[in-house]
Amino acid sequence: MSFAPFDWIDAEARGRAAAGLVRTLRPRGAEPELLDLASNDYLGLTRHPEVIAAAADAAHRWGAGATGSRLVTGSTALHARLERELAAFCGFEAALVLSSGYAANLAALTALTGRGSLIASDAGNHASIVDGCRLSRAETAVVPHADPGAFEKALRAHDGRALAVTDSVFSVDGDAAPLPALAEVCRSANAALLVDDAHGLGVLGEGGRGALAGARLAGGDGIVATLTLSKSLGSQGGAVLGPARVIDHLINTARTFIFDTGLAPAAAGGALGALGVLRREPERAARAREVATSLYGRLTAAGLTAVRPDAAVVSVRAPSADAAVRWAADCRAAGMAVGCFRPPSVPDGVSRLRLTARADLTEEQITTAVATVLATAPRQADARVS
Repeated sequence: MSFAPFDWIDAEARGRAAAGLVRTLRPRGAEPELLDLASNDYLGLTRHPEVIAAAADAAHRWGAGATGSRLVTGSTALHARLERELAAFCGFEAALVLSSGYAANLAALTALTGRGSLIASDAGNHASIVDGCRLSRAETAVVPHADPGAFEKALRAHDGRALAVTDSVFSVDGDAAPLPALAEVCRSANAALLVDDAHGLGVLGEGGRGALAGARLAGGDGIVATLTLSKSLGSQGGAVLGPARVIDHLINTARTFIFDTGLAPAAAGGALGALGVLRREPERAARAREVATSLYGRLTAAGLTAVRPDAAVVSVRAPSADAAVRWAADCRAAGMAVGCFRPPSVPDGVSRLRLTARADLTEEQITTAVATVLATAPRQADARVS
């Protein structure tokens, strides 16, 4: 008698193929082969010589890995320095570095809530926030996108500990959350506010200090931020920033911190190197926003529909899911990488190309990018329901 416990996987694979939702890995070479408008390297620091040198020096000095969890052998003087510099740069009392931005969101959401508490979560939040809400065992109210009134209604309906969570910049459409209004709602409802600033750090705020710094909310008593080191800082890892007592609480209770190996020294060193570049060259933040605005302006002037960018993400509407996939593939064939979002990855049924602006793009590259998107754009006659 045959035993085939994974036959169900074949059926699911056939369903994905029929729906056009198969994902594939495309290993890239060490040297760039395409004009990159798909990565999150907003400031162009991943290949910056100073950042690379800082990562290499850290690996030579501290070794290839952290060797253990942060509470055993995985904390080094390098991690402590990175936490001090991140907190000071972003305007918070303290910081805690984890192995990824995903782990940072899971840590904050699970450690700061729990049974009997409420999380009010924006409908457009990143998957890591969605998963953190699920793991927290708290009651979760998913509220309409970027709607402070909906947050207030959810928070006031709950009697007990509560937390509102939102991306600062939403990764699909590139629009920004109404942080001042959300902070006021949380103050009036005696709730905490958790903001994932993954797409704001390095792009928003004075010199790229982030969306909360830009809104003059950084360092507030009831405010916690999470961020990633893998976007504007060109490295890898994540962090939680907030009041010192919050960070102490996470050290003692956050499972994705306690039971995970510490961030590799090279990643910590690279992030420190990137922070040094950003401090010295704060104009990189404004340049990333300028590139995004230029892309948006040229594409919409040519007749495409796009979301006005609040940071460095430019979302361009596609007429259908199939058209979005073909459009991204045609861009790739023409020498440019772009992001592609379609259902069920996006819940609203609107398929998109996502272009990420980078501070190091030249005017010639911007012109090439716009020309490529326009030359490969699907005809409306090809559209099916998105």
